[in-house]
Amino acid sequence: MSQETTSTTSVNRAKMYQLVLFPLNNGATNVYYVLILSYIATFGNNVLGIATVFASVMVTGMRVFDAITDPIIGALMDRTNGKFGKFRPFMLIGNVIMGFAVFMLYCICPDISEDQMWLRYAAFIALYAIWVIGYTLQTSVTRSGQTVLTNDPNQRPLFTIFNTVGSMAGMGLMQFLAPIIRSGVADYSSADFYRVLTPIGVVISFFLTILAIVGIWEKDRPKYFGIGGTRQEKTKLSEYIEIIKSNRPMQRLMVAGAGCKLALSIATNVTVLCMLYGCMMGNYDGLYLPMMVLGYVCSVPFFILTVRTSQKEGQKASLVKYVRIAFLCYIGVLALLLLWKQGDPVWNLRLFDANGISINLYTVLFIVFFGIGYGAYYSTADMPIPMVADCSDYATYRSGKYIPGVMGTLFSLVDKLVSSLSATVVGIAVSVIGLQNLPTADTAYAPGMNKVVIVLFCIIPMIAWAATLICMRGYELTGPRMKEIQAVNAARKEGIAKGMTLEAAMEKWKAE
Repeated sequence: MSQETTSTTSVNRAKMYQLVLFPLNNGATNVYYVLILSYIATFGNNVLGIATVFASVMVTGMRVFDAITDPIIGALMDRTNGKFGKFRPFMLIGNVIMGFAVFMLYCICPDISEDQMWLRYAAFIALYAIWVIGYTLQTSVTRSGQTVLTNDPNQRPLFTIFNTVGSMAGMGLMQFLAPIIRSGVADYSSADFYRVLTPIGVVISFFLTILAIVGIWEKDRPKYFGIGGTRQEKTKLSEYIEIIKSNRPMQRLMVAGAGCKLALSIATNVTVLCMLYGCMMGNYDGLYLPMMVLGYVCSVPFFILTVRTSQKEGQKASLVKYVRIAFLCYIGVLALLLLWKQGDPVWNLRLFDANGISINLYTVLFIVFFGIGYGAYYSTADMPIPMVADCSDYATYRSGKYIPGVMGTLFSLVDKLVSSLSATVVGIAVSVIGLQNLPTADTAYAPGMNKVVIVLFCIIPMIAWAATLICMRGYELTGPRMKEIQAVNAARKEGIAKGMTLEAAMEKWKAE
């Protein structure tokens, strides 16, 4: 590699407001993550009367549809360079499509007569498919748009913390509002609950989208598009395939990201939490919000630690370190759930009683293990997102091609596959113990429910984290390696800007 690889003028750094606002795009899509992927099976089963297994499996089965649409949308994004930029149109159009589909699904479909169940099934599938397209359009920008936001190795880790803040502005707010609406309006199995929550979510998501568009507005210009800039060449289908096949870091990150996402998706699924805090512990209203707040509070120091670790050692080192902490802490959570005894005040979670605060040793230990474990894995759940930008830069480094759209939609496909898989896993697990409907906060405890919770809340996330750790062992994009890659890409870009051809720049500054 030539030593002529550094130029401070070629380093693309974002302004602080851009780093803060653009990640709100993930918060906007995470509003629908809660509305759809946390509730759709419960809504389909308990409100529309659709079979439990069908409602759960359909969500995963729709990924066959994604396998076709996602690459098309990614390629379309890579070829887009209009008056409004490459990424902004996809953010806005995607959000409007999702808002329309979810409003029609949750607010209009319950009015379809029970005598026309075929129409309920058809509307359920069609509107979910429309939502999937909108979700792909917008969520893929979260991953691909980072490539134009900044390529500074010290700034990219900051995306994780701002992304989490944005996620909490979307997903966290919806999770906070849901139990309040449930207690004041109607239960999760009532159409009224969705008629109240849905419009709120649509408005919040649209507002966050507008802020995210402001955040990327200045950067969404050809001068920031890869090393070719305004002279970017179109990529052929055969080139896409070859670039993806040769991108080993991307392949490993897809598995690692899937592991992190699966752990979060299942452990925070509303049905799982209803079974844990309501059916098992007998106090959903008194436990859900306090434990959710506990998890968010405990995640704050971990977000700071992950950023510092990423800046010093690289994002790979940070992901591995804190996933290990989560894994070890959940061994403690697993042990406590194995010791749980129905109706025994000593072996149950207890925060309050008739006389006020009442905490036993079991609860103290659960708070410690769960709080630290949740804080660690919540801080890493979205860490693969900024690492996608590294993989995209690596693809440019190897091929000279700038294809953030396809890279982003590939990860979006994995994201949706894993997220929807969680609904299927939960639905099947519940049906195994003989329940005809998905449990809600008021469902009575059923034999075997504790085993289902142990598997869903602990064992599956722990298996997912183990897969993440294994995949990261061979992930080559360490902190020092990314600095080398960014230096080569910067030198090539500067050479092309001075009149060199892409081929000449690739030859002068060769990839190792």
